[in-house]
Amino acid sequence: MWDIRLQSVSKSYAKDAEKAVNDISLHVEEGKLFGLIGPDGAGKTTLFRILTTLILADSGTAQVGGYDVVKDFKVIRNSIGYMPGRFSLYQDLTVKENLRFFATLFNTSIQENYALIEDIYKQIEPFNDRRAGKLSGGMKQKLALCCALIHSPRVLFLDEPTTGVDAVSRKEFWGMLKNLKAKGITIMVSTPYMDEASLCEEIALIQEGNIMSVNTPDEIIDQYPEMLYAIKSKGMNQLLQELRNSELIATANSFGEYHHITLAKQGTKDLLIQALSHREDVELKSVRPTIEDCFINLMSNG
Repeated sequence: MWDIRLQSVSKSYAKDAEKAVNDISLHVEEGKLFGLIGPDGAGKTTLFRILTTLILADSGTAQVGGYDVVKDFKVIRNSIGYMPGRFSLYQDLTVKENLRFFATLFNTSIQENYALIEDIYKQIEPFNDRRAGKLSGGMKQKLALCCALIHSPRVLFLDEPTTGVDAVSRKEFWGMLKNLKAKGITIMVSTPYMDEASLCEEIALIQEGNIMSVNTPDEIIDQYPEMLYAIKSKGMNQLLQELRNSELIATANSFGEYHHITLAKQGTKDLLIQALSHREDVELKSVRPTIEDCFINLMSNG
């Protein structure tokens, strides 16, 4: 069974330093598309490096496919694909040379596993003779994914794969991941983009090395404890300060063209409308929380 298991894993990079990951226990089922969601510095990359056998945890145990990341690191390395956050292919090699090189490392060939990468490779094949360093961000992303898949891995680790690419490339990439999941590959992907959480089957919200919640995106949203409202009017910056200074408001955060707010115990929607009657064009409506709303709430109450 090619699942992923972490039990009480901790890691710090210096004596007496804060832990990069702190007592993390996690189970990713075989064949799942699992998201690790959190901002820069949350511990995502450290966790990935432990699972891909690149660094050792200070304490706890981790397994990939039932194999221990310390004792069985050779088996794991031959059975996983890893796409690090920074583009790590050879800039001076062409697209095809990079693919051939990584296939050779695993004693395979492009032809042998072509069926797995075909849909992705067709998009970069016209640039076979172009050096990797000269590719656009989206094309680099596709090449890196092909190289991570060229040996037909059972588990795929993708560390912030959509950072720095355009919105169209991000959408295409998640479409590719769904296709790979349909082929039975277990996929663990990290991202700082909260909107990508809904594209995963299950997610873990991580902050400062701690897992705050693990569940499906919908179930995390359903657990949001308060009625959430969106509000906007003229002078949004001034409105935000006014809301934060009001005794009727528990929380107020800016979300795009609206501010998202929750009401204090003594506050009601009618009282808030009355308190803002001096403002023009006030729009107030109840909304379904986003993963970002849930993340902020968990941070505030953690």
